[in-house]
Amino acid sequence: MEHLTLIIGVVIVTALVFDFTNGFHDTANAMATTISTGALKPKTAVAMSAVLNLVGAFLSVEVAATISKGIIDEGSGIRPEVIFAGLVGAIVWNLLTWLAGLPSSSSHALFGGLIGATLVSVGFDGVHFDAVVMKILIPAVAAPIVAGVAALLATRLTYKLAQGRDPQDTTKGYRAGQIASGALVSLAHGTNDAQKTMGVITLALVTGGVIAPKSDPPLWVIVSAALAIALGTYLGGWRIIRTMGKGLTDIQPPQGFAAQTSSAAVILASSHLGYALSTTQVCSGSIMGAGKGRRGAVVRWGTAGRMVAAWGLTLPAAGLVAGLAALLADRGDWGVATVAVLGLAACTAIWVASRRKPVDHTNVNDVDPATPIEPVIIPSPAAAAATPAPQATV
Repeated sequence: MEHLTLIIGVVIVTALVFDFTNGFHDTANAMATTISTGALKPKTAVAMSAVLNLVGAFLSVEVAATISKGIIDEGSGIRPEVIFAGLVGAIVWNLLTWLAGLPSSSSHALFGGLIGATLVSVGFDGVHFDAVVMKILIPAVAAPIVAGVAALLATRLTYKLAQGRDPQDTTKGYRAGQIASGALVSLAHGTNDAQKTMGVITLALVTGGVIAPKSDPPLWVIVSAALAIALGTYLGGWRIIRTMGKGLTDIQPPQGFAAQTSSAAVILASSHLGYALSTTQVCSGSIMGAGKGRRGAVVRWGTAGRMVAAWGLTLPAAGLVAGLAALLADRGDWGVATVAVLGLAACTAIWVASRRKPVDHTNVNDVDPATPIEPVIIPSPAAAAATPAPQATV
């Protein structure tokens, strides 16, 4: 029992480390467009997002139940060592994609890690593949498309309503709207992503015999997961914020408002239904949709293609790393210790590599835009008729 208690403690700490990486990896989801348009200063934006992630974590436990009760079979013989291996795979993949500035899915990294470790240690009977398809794979395909279409339509409607109005007034209004919608996305992110860590810790407690099967997360689990994701969010994943704010398209305040509102609606609806979807994919889809919604805007499809490739690789890549970790962890105490040392070494190497070209709040927007950032307001027909035609030059 002493060994089991130690292992559960290791799993809990590792899960909170993953939650921390999830926070700074996904800060861009809520605040990339708000920062890129200048609606909020970078440090102010991530501080607000951190507070609202903390609050959102207390609003629901539906997604946590999907993790702890739905994907992995609690009664299949899965042990805390397996969950530890899955978390190591998820953390390593999170940090690799952060180093590359790719907004991959922290959620899918976690799912892939848990599934890969379970398959190696327990076998196919340990995974509920029907739940994986219905709760993970189908939402992974549908959510960014739905969010993108919604953002495209919302952007076109936004510019339609702004026709003929003073650009300075509309810009101020949309920047205020961005702050409100960014806050809503942060709240929604807390209701979805913080719960995933709660579900993992609850699963570890069930497999260790600490709480009864099918239990909801205890209050201390909810509080610790909420604090971890909030701290990670405040740290700010500046590399990914740069990619989503400037790398996909040149977002203007009306587009940022439309993208964030669409993202929040999709994430909150999925949290209510218990779908553990990727908030990163939703927000990225919204940004691309908003980019297509403005006339003359440029969407950098090369960057988008790399992102989609990372999305497709996340589940199997995290699963492969976790599966290898599970092979070692199943060997006993020395195997668990080896996995911990190797995981720590990989994380340290990634951090050292990131220091060669650091990105922080002072240079997060230092990217040459493909098109001007100033808002484009389509004039009304009356204003267009009143504008004198340009004189021909000889």
